[in-house]
Amino acid sequence: MAEPTRRRGRPRKDAPETSGTIQALDRALDILDLLAANPGLTLSEVAEQMKQSPSTVHRVLHTLAARGVAESDPATQTWHIGPATFRLGSAFMRRSGIVERARPILRALMEHTGETANLGILNGNAVLFVSQAETHETIRAFFPPGTRSPLHASGIGKALLAFGRPETLRNLLDNSELPRFTDKTLTSPEALQEDMTRIRARGFSFDDEERTRGMRCIAAPVFDLTGEAVAGLSVSGPTHRIGHEHVKTLGAAVASSAQELTQALGG
Repeated sequence: MAEPTRRRGRPRKDAPETSGTIQALDRALDILDLLAANPGLTLSEVAEQMKQSPSTVHRVLHTLAARGVAESDPATQTWHIGPATFRLGSAFMRRSGIVERARPILRALMEHTGETANLGILNGNAVLFVSQAETHETIRAFFPPGTRSPLHASGIGKALLAFGRPETLRNLLDNSELPRFTDKTLTSPEALQEDMTRIRARGFSFDDEERTRGMRCIAAPVFDLTGEAVAGLSVSGPTHRIGHEHVKTLGAAVASSAQELTQALGG
Protein backbone atom coordinates (compact mmCIF):
# COMPACT_ATOMS: atom_id res chain seq x y z
CA MET A 1 0.00 0.00 0.00
CA ALA A 2 1.47 3.34 -1.05
CA GLU A 3 2.25 5.90 1.62
CA PRO A 4 -0.16 8.83 1.69
CA THR A 5 1.11 12.00 0.11
CA ARG A 6 2.37 14.43 2.73
CA ARG A 7 0.75 17.84 2.83
CA ARG A 8 2.76 20.90 1.98
CA GLY A 9 4.22 22.77 4.90
CA ARG A 10 7.20 23.02 7.14
CA PRO A 11 9.09 19.81 7.88
CA ARG A 12 7.72 17.93 10.83
CA LYS A 13 9.54 18.67 14.05
CA ASP A 14 10.66 16.03 16.47
CA ALA A 15 8.26 15.38 19.31
CA PRO A 16 10.38 17.06 22.02
CA GLU A 17 10.34 20.36 20.08
CA THR A 18 6.55 20.41 19.57
CA SER A 19 5.53 19.00 22.92
CA GLY A 20 2.94 21.25 24.49
CA THR A 21 2.41 23.45 21.41
CA ILE A 22 -0.63 23.90 19.16
CA GLN A 23 0.36 23.64 15.53
CA ALA A 24 -2.40 25.87 14.15
CA LEU A 25 -1.66 28.58 16.71
CA ASP A 26 2.04 28.29 16.03
CA ARG A 27 1.36 28.73 12.31
CA ALA A 28 -0.83 31.78 12.93
CA LEU A 29 1.81 33.46 15.07
CA ASP A 30 4.45 32.75 12.42
CA ILE A 31 2.25 34.52 9.88
CA LEU A 32 1.83 37.50 12.21
CA ASP A 33 5.60 37.69 12.60
CA LEU A 34 5.97 37.61 8.83
CA LEU A 35 3.44 40.42 8.30
CA ALA A 36 5.09 42.52 11.00
CA ALA A 37 8.44 42.25 9.27
CA ASN A 38 7.09 42.43 5.70
CA PRO A 39 3.86 44.47 5.50
CA GLY A 40 1.94 44.44 2.24
CA LEU A 41 2.33 40.80 1.19
CA THR A 42 -0.29 39.12 -0.97
CA LEU A 43 -1.86 35.86 0.12
CA SER A 44 0.22 33.92 -2.38
CA GLU A 45 3.41 35.62 -1.18
CA VAL A 46 2.59 34.73 2.42
CA ALA A 47 1.92 31.14 1.39
CA GLU A 48 5.17 30.95 -0.53
CA GLN A 49 7.29 32.32 2.30
CA MET A 50 5.55 30.17 4.91
CA LYS A 51 5.74 27.10 2.64
CA GLN A 52 2.03 26.48 3.24
CA SER A 53 -0.83 25.95 0.84
CA PRO A 54 -2.77 29.09 -0.15
CA SER A 55 -5.99 27.57 1.20
CA THR A 56 -4.43 27.04 4.64
CA VAL A 57 -2.98 30.56 4.72
CA HIS A 58 -6.33 31.96 3.55
CA ARG A 59 -8.10 30.40 6.55
CA VAL A 60 -5.46 31.63 8.98
CA LEU A 61 -5.49 35.18 7.61
CA HIS A 62 -9.27 35.44 7.72
CA THR A 63 -9.33 34.09 11.25
CA LEU A 64 -6.78 36.70 12.27
CA ALA A 65 -8.75 39.41 10.45
CA ALA A 66 -11.92 38.44 12.33
CA ARG A 67 -10.06 39.21 15.56
CA GLY A 68 -8.56 42.44 14.22
CA VAL A 69 -4.93 41.35 14.43
CA ALA A 70 -4.57 41.24 10.65
CA GLU A 71 -6.31 43.14 7.89
CA SER A 72 -6.33 43.25 4.12
CA ASP A 73 -6.22 46.19 1.75
CA PRO A 74 -8.98 45.55 -0.81
CA ALA A 75 -7.38 47.89 -3.34
CA THR A 76 -4.09 46.01 -3.47
CA GLN A 77 -5.16 42.59 -2.13
CA THR A 78 -2.31 42.77 0.37
CA TRP A 79 -2.18 41.91 4.07
CA HIS A 80 -0.98 43.89 7.05
CA ILE A 81 -0.86 43.79 10.85
CA GLY A 82 -4.26 44.81 12.24
CA PRO A 83 -5.23 47.46 14.81
CA ALA A 84 -5.81 44.92 17.58
CA THR A 85 -2.06 44.29 17.70
CA PHE A 86 -1.65 47.86 18.94
CA ARG A 87 -3.96 47.13 21.87
CA LEU A 88 -1.98 44.00 22.68
CA GLY A 89 1.31 45.86 22.40
CA SER A 90 0.01 48.66 24.60
CA ALA A 91 -0.96 46.11 27.23
CA PHE A 92 2.60 44.80 27.17
CA MET A 93 3.99 48.31 27.59
CA ARG A 94 1.74 48.92 30.59
CA ARG A 95 3.19 45.90 32.36
CA SER A 96 6.75 46.36 31.15
CA GLY A 97 7.75 48.95 33.73
CA ILE A 98 11.44 49.58 33.48
CA VAL A 99 12.08 48.94 37.17
CA GLU A 100 10.48 45.50 37.05
CA ARG A 101 12.26 44.63 33.83
CA ALA A 102 15.58 45.82 35.19
CA ARG A 103 15.59 43.92 38.49
CA PRO A 104 16.95 40.56 37.25
CA ILE A 105 19.40 42.34 34.96
CA LEU A 106 20.72 44.48 37.79
CA ARG A 107 21.09 41.42 39.99
CA ALA A 108 22.98 39.53 37.27
CA LEU A 109 25.23 42.54 36.60
CA MET A 110 26.06 42.86 40.29
CA GLU A 111 26.85 39.16 40.60
CA HIS A 112 29.01 39.25 37.46
CA THR A 113 31.03 42.35 38.37
CA GLY A 114 30.97 42.13 42.15
CA GLU A 115 29.97 45.80 42.33
CA THR A 116 26.73 47.62 43.06
CA ALA A 117 24.51 47.92 39.97
CA ASN A 118 22.24 50.94 39.54
CA LEU A 119 19.32 52.04 37.37
CA GLY A 120 18.68 55.76 36.87
CA ILE A 121 16.44 57.96 34.74
CA LEU A 122 16.56 61.57 33.61
CA ASN A 123 14.96 63.99 36.08
CA GLY A 124 15.47 67.58 35.00
CA ASN A 125 19.18 68.34 35.19
CA ALA A 126 19.80 65.34 37.41
CA VAL A 127 19.74 61.56 37.46
CA LEU A 128 17.07 59.98 39.62
CA PHE A 129 18.12 56.57 40.89
CA VAL A 130 15.13 54.23 40.82
CA SER A 131 16.58 50.78 41.53
CA GLN A 132 19.75 49.13 42.78
CA ALA A 133 21.32 45.74 43.40
CA GLU A 134 23.87 46.12 46.19
CA THR A 135 27.14 44.27 46.22
CA HIS A 136 27.98 41.98 49.11
CA GLU A 137 31.24 43.85 49.72
CA THR A 138 31.56 45.80 52.97
CA ILE A 139 32.78 48.96 51.22
CA ARG A 140 30.32 49.84 48.49
CA ALA A 141 28.56 52.66 46.67
CA PHE A 142 25.04 53.36 47.85
CA PHE A 143 22.40 55.23 45.84
CA PRO A 144 19.01 54.29 47.30
CA PRO A 145 15.91 54.84 45.13
CA GLY A 146 14.99 58.50 45.19
CA THR A 147 18.60 59.73 45.29
CA ARG A 148 19.43 62.43 42.72
CA SER A 149 22.83 63.19 41.23
CA PRO A 150 23.94 65.95 38.81
CA LEU A 151 24.09 64.89 35.18
CA HIS A 152 27.61 66.18 34.59
CA ALA A 153 29.07 64.39 37.62
CA SER A 154 27.64 60.89 37.42
CA GLY A 155 28.16 57.90 35.17
CA ILE A 156 24.49 57.50 34.27
CA GLY A 157 24.07 61.25 33.85
CA LYS A 158 26.91 61.50 31.37
CA ALA A 159 25.64 58.43 29.47
CA LEU A 160 22.22 60.08 29.12
CA LEU A 161 23.82 63.36 28.02
CA ALA A 162 25.95 61.61 25.41
CA PHE A 163 23.23 59.40 23.92
CA GLY A 164 20.08 61.37 24.75
CA ARG A 165 18.38 64.24 23.00
CA PRO A 166 20.86 66.92 21.90
CA GLU A 167 18.76 69.64 23.54
CA THR A 168 19.28 68.05 26.97
CA LEU A 169 23.02 68.62 26.76
CA ARG A 170 22.56 72.01 25.11
CA ASN A 171 20.16 73.23 27.81
CA LEU A 172 22.51 72.05 30.54
CA LEU A 173 25.47 73.90 29.04
CA ASP A 174 23.49 77.05 28.21
CA ASN A 175 21.35 77.44 31.31
CA SER A 176 23.05 75.68 34.20
CA GLU A 177 26.25 75.91 36.13
CA LEU A 178 28.46 72.85 36.40
CA PRO A 179 29.31 72.79 40.10
CA ARG A 180 32.56 71.24 41.29
CA PHE A 181 32.40 68.35 43.74
CA THR A 182 36.00 67.12 43.53
CA ASP A 183 39.14 68.20 41.74
CA LYS A 184 38.15 65.81 38.91
CA THR A 185 34.67 67.21 38.27
CA LEU A 186 34.17 68.43 34.69
CA THR A 187 33.12 72.04 35.23
CA SER A 188 33.66 73.60 31.80
CA PRO A 189 31.45 73.10 28.73
CA GLU A 190 34.54 72.29 26.68
CA ALA A 191 35.68 69.52 29.01
CA LEU A 192 32.19 68.01 29.15
CA GLN A 193 31.81 68.13 25.36
CA GLU A 194 35.15 66.35 24.94
CA ASP A 195 34.01 63.67 27.35
CA MET A 196 30.78 63.25 25.37
CA THR A 197 32.87 62.45 22.29
CA ARG A 198 34.83 59.80 24.18
CA ILE A 199 31.65 58.26 25.62
CA ARG A 200 29.98 57.96 22.22
CA ALA A 201 33.10 56.39 20.75
CA ARG A 202 33.42 53.64 23.35
CA GLY A 203 29.72 53.12 24.17
CA PHE A 204 29.86 53.77 27.92
CA SER A 205 30.66 56.57 30.34
CA PHE A 206 33.23 56.72 33.13
CA ASP A 207 32.84 58.76 36.30
CA ASP A 208 36.41 58.90 37.62
CA GLU A 209 35.88 60.28 41.17
CA GLU A 210 34.02 63.23 39.68
CA ARG A 211 31.20 63.18 42.25
CA THR A 212 32.84 61.52 45.25
CA ARG A 213 36.51 61.02 46.00
CA GLY A 214 37.46 57.36 46.13
CA MET A 215 34.45 56.18 44.07
CA ARG A 216 34.17 55.35 40.37
CA CYS A 217 31.18 54.55 38.18
CA ILE A 218 30.75 53.08 34.70
CA ALA A 219 27.42 53.46 32.88
CA ALA A 220 25.66 52.79 29.56
CA PRO A 221 22.35 54.02 28.12
CA VAL A 222 19.08 52.11 27.83
CA PHE A 223 16.83 52.87 24.84
CA ASP A 224 13.07 52.50 24.43
CA LEU A 225 11.15 51.34 21.37
CA THR A 226 11.46 54.80 19.77
CA GLY A 227 15.25 54.73 20.09
CA GLU A 228 15.33 57.35 22.85
CA ALA A 229 17.76 56.98 25.76
CA VAL A 230 15.32 56.72 28.67
CA ALA A 231 17.55 55.33 31.40
CA GLY A 232 21.04 54.22 32.27
CA LEU A 233 22.60 51.20 33.94
CA SER A 234 25.81 51.47 35.92
CA VAL A 235 28.18 49.73 38.28
CA SER A 236 29.84 51.76 41.00
CA GLY A 237 32.45 51.05 43.63
CA PRO A 238 35.65 52.15 45.32
CA THR A 239 38.75 53.00 43.33
CA HIS A 240 40.77 50.21 44.90
CA ARG A 241 38.44 47.68 43.24
CA ILE A 242 37.60 49.62 40.07
CA GLY A 243 41.07 50.36 38.79
CA HIS A 244 41.76 51.95 35.41
CA GLU A 245 42.83 48.54 34.14
CA HIS A 246 39.29 47.25 34.80
CA VAL A 247 37.36 50.01 33.04
CA LYS A 248 37.26 48.41 29.59
CA THR A 249 36.09 45.02 30.89
CA LEU A 250 33.49 46.52 33.22
CA GLY A 251 32.33 48.87 30.46
CA ALA A 252 31.67 45.92 28.16
CA ALA A 253 29.66 44.17 30.89
CA VAL A 254 27.58 47.25 31.66
CA ALA A 255 26.94 47.96 27.97
CA SER A 256 25.84 44.36 27.46
CA SER A 257 23.40 44.57 30.38
CA ALA A 258 22.05 47.90 29.11
CA GLN A 259 21.48 46.31 25.70
CA GLU A 260 19.66 43.42 27.39
CA LEU A 261 17.32 45.85 29.15
CA THR A 262 16.87 47.80 25.91
CA GLN A 263 15.69 44.61 24.20
CA ALA A 264 13.40 43.78 27.14
CA LEU A 265 11.74 47.16 26.66
CA GLY A 266 11.31 46.58 22.94
CA GLY A 267 14.04 49.06 22.05
